[in-house]
Amino acid sequence: MSDTETSTFPAPEPTAVAPAPVRFADFGLSPDILRALSAQGYEHPTPIQAEAIPVLLRGRDVMGAAQTGTGKTASFALPIIQMLLAHASSSTSPARHPVRALILTPTRELAVQVAENVKAYAQHTPLRSTVVFGGMDMKPQTLTLKAGVEIVIATPGRLLDHVEQKNIALNQVQMLVMDEADRMLDMGFLPDLQRIINLLPKQRQNLMFSATFSPEIKRLANTFLTDPVTIEVARANKTADTVTQVVYKVAEHQKHALTAHLLRQRALKQVIIFSNTKLGASRLARELEREGMKAVAIHGDRTQQERMAALDAFKKGEIDILVATDVAARGLDISDLPCVINYDLPYNAEDYVHRIGRTGRAGASGDAISIYSDKDERLLADIEKLTKQSITRAEPHGFHPAPSFADERGERRPRRSEDLGRAPAGRSAERGERGERPPRSLGAGGPPRRDKIDPWFLKPYEPAKAAPSAAPAAGNAITKAKPKLAFLLGGLPKQ
Repeated sequence: MSDTETSTFPAPEPTAVAPAPVRFADFGLSPDILRALSAQGYEHPTPIQAEAIPVLLRGRDVMGAAQTGTGKTASFALPIIQMLLAHASSSTSPARHPVRALILTPTRELAVQVAENVKAYAQHTPLRSTVVFGGMDMKPQTLTLKAGVEIVIATPGRLLDHVEQKNIALNQVQMLVMDEADRMLDMGFLPDLQRIINLLPKQRQNLMFSATFSPEIKRLANTFLTDPVTIEVARANKTADTVTQVVYKVAEHQKHALTAHLLRQRALKQVIIFSNTKLGASRLARELEREGMKAVAIHGDRTQQERMAALDAFKKGEIDILVATDVAARGLDISDLPCVINYDLPYNAEDYVHRIGRTGRAGASGDAISIYSDKDERLLADIEKLTKQSITRAEPHGFHPAPSFADERGERRPRRSEDLGRAPAGRSAERGERGERPPRSLGAGGPPRRDKIDPWFLKPYEPAKAAPSAAPAAGNAITKAKPKLAFLLGGLPKQ
C-alpha cells in the first residue's frame, strides 16, 4: 500500500455504558443519616426505596406496595428524618420537641421493629423517637412522651390511651404513616384510626405502606390520602422469587408427626412455624419440647414481656423453633432465617404472603413449607389464586405416617370396636377364663340387651291424698319451751 493511499476502516460502534447504581447519597440526605446508613452497611437502596424516597422528599402523599422484606421501613423513615432535621433542637425543653411524625402499626412486634430502625437511622441527629404499645406499664411511656419526642411509633389502641390521659398532643403532626395499613383495617382498627385522624392537623403528609393492597383497601385509603402517588415495585401480592415454596398433604392428625420429621430431616435451627390459633401454637411448642427440640410459642395471650423475651432468645439462637400466630407474620426482620413452616394454612390468603416473607429477605434464599389436609383445599386454592402461581406439591421423603387410628401424638387410639365397648378377641378369651361375661353393645351381632323395668315406674300418675288434720284441742295443746341460748352453747345457767 502506497503512502498516497488511504485505508478506511469501519468506525467502532459506541459501547453501551450501564448506568451507575443509585446510592443513598444521590437523594441529598444529610451526612448524619448517610453516616448511620454506612455504619450498617447500606449504600444502595432497594427498588421500593429508590422510588419512594424522592417522592416523599417532595412532600407528596404515597401509597406504596412492595414485597415484604424489601425495605419498606427505610422508605418512609429516611425521608421523615431528613425533613424533620429542619426542626431539630438540642434543647432539653419538651416544648422544643413536639410530635411531628406519627407511625402507626397493627402489632406490638412490628412497632418495636420500626422503632429500632428509626432509632438507628437517627442516631447521629438530635431527633428523638419512642414507641408506645399495649401490654406494658404506661408510666415509663408517659415519662418519655412528656419529655418530648418528634417521632412516635405506636399501636392505635395504646396511642388513644395516652391521648385520653393528655400525655401526648397530636396538633403539630406533619406526617402520618400507616405501616401494614391493610392489616390494621382488617383487624378492626378503623374506628380508632378515624379518631386519631380527626386529632391531626388537616395539612399533613400521609403515607401508606404494605405488602398487599386489596381494591377495598385502596378505595378506603383514597378517602384520607390527597392525590396519592401509587408505587408498586412488583406485581401486587407477588411472593419473593428467592423463596422456594412447597406443600405437603397429610391427614389432619399427622401434621405434628410430619412437622417433627421435617425439622429433624433438615436439621433446622432457625425456623418459624405458624399456627392459626393460640391454643394450637402453645400445644405444638410443648409437644416439640417433649421431643427434645428447643421451641417456644408467642401469641396474643402471652404478656408483652414474655413475647419480647421469646423473640430475643430466638434472635440470639438460644431457641431454634418459634411457634407463632400471625402476630409474627409482619414486621419481624430476623437475619439468616432459612425456613418458614405453615403448620396451618392461613384463613386469609394475604397472610400467606406476609408469613413466607419472613424468609428470603434482602436477596437471601429461603424455604416456605406448608402442610395441609383435605379440609384445607379451599384455603390453598385461595392462596394460589391470590399469588397467581401454582405451589409445588411434594411427598415428604422418608416420612412413614402412622396408621389411620393413631392420633397426632403417635399414641395408639382405640379401634372402632373398642370405642363401642366391644372387646378384642384376646380380651374376650381372657374374660372367659376368669368367668366374666363379655360386654355386649350395639353392633355386637344381636339385639341390644334390655334390663328389667320396675312396674312401679309404669303406673299412671295419681295425685297424693290430703292427710286428715289432727290439730289438738286448744286445751290439750302441748307447748314446748324454747331452749335457752346457754343450753345451745353447751350448758345451762346455775339455778
